[in-house]
Amino acid sequence: MKPARTTLHAWLMLTPAMLLLVGFTHYPAIATLWHSLFTTPRATRPARFIGAENYLALADDPVFWQALWNNLVYAGATIPLSIGLALAMAMWVNGRLAGRTALRIAYFTPTVLPMIAVANLWLFFYTPDYGLLDQLTATLFGWGPTNWIGQQETALGAMIAVAVWKEAGFFMIFYLAALQAVPPNLYEAAAIEGASRLRVFLRVTLPLLGPTTLFIAVNAVINGFRLVDHIIVMTRGGPDNATALLLTHIYELGFRFWDTAAASALTMILLAMLALAAAAQFAFAARRVHYR
Repeated sequence: MKPARTTLHAWLMLTPAMLLLVGFTHYPAIATLWHSLFTTPRATRPARFIGAENYLALADDPVFWQALWNNLVYAGATIPLSIGLALAMAMWVNGRLAGRTALRIAYFTPTVLPMIAVANLWLFFYTPDYGLLDQLTATLFGWGPTNWIGQQETALGAMIAVAVWKEAGFFMIFYLAALQAVPPNLYEAAAIEGASRLRVFLRVTLPLLGPTTLFIAVNAVINGFRLVDHIIVMTRGGPDNATALLLTHIYELGFRFWDTAAASALTMILLAMLALAAAAQFAFAARRVHYR
């Protein structure tokens, strides 16, 4: 009876988490898939089953392809930049330097700020002529006023800078905790062998940070397709869809044009992309991860 009681106790402990997971993750995903196979219901017209027509309509939508390309560029830039910057900041504040506590707080502060507040702060930075960025470029390089978020050439890059500034401090905390867990005797042995700092980093530090890097990379990929609050506040996907991402396009379809069926189809495409990306990371990156 004791094993049965232990099993029952384990299931009772898991039940609340499982109910939340099913209610807020699995059921909405299945319901979204179901709705994507129907037309959008109207006041005088109920939903009608149309199969994959919503997906075929998205394939003919140029805004969808523009948003997909923008999102790939956005994710391809924010993921390595935020991870690399986080690792550099963690290595810096993990060393013996004066005021490192204040520096850690400064690096982490953007993480605790709401994204809406961050967007409004960066709106001031990007204001033509009077903004902080224009003041710096005019002083250092003599450039004239630049509409950073109002022209297609710079708008997406400006959104990428905001996302990296927001994310890097969050990832830094995980790297800092992992660095502090590295046994000091490994560094002592490397010093006795006369290894250079670069070799110690490549052969000791980086392999031991593998599990943390994998965890951060999965979250960075998700955030690369999820963090769009600042885009909705600052550009609303403009100018001329230059900053439109998949999630902003879903928002436009579902809440501006009230085409919930098309929004559901695009949501399923986004979920499938994220699932494939996560599976690829665990399939290939996990082989290089060294667990202690």
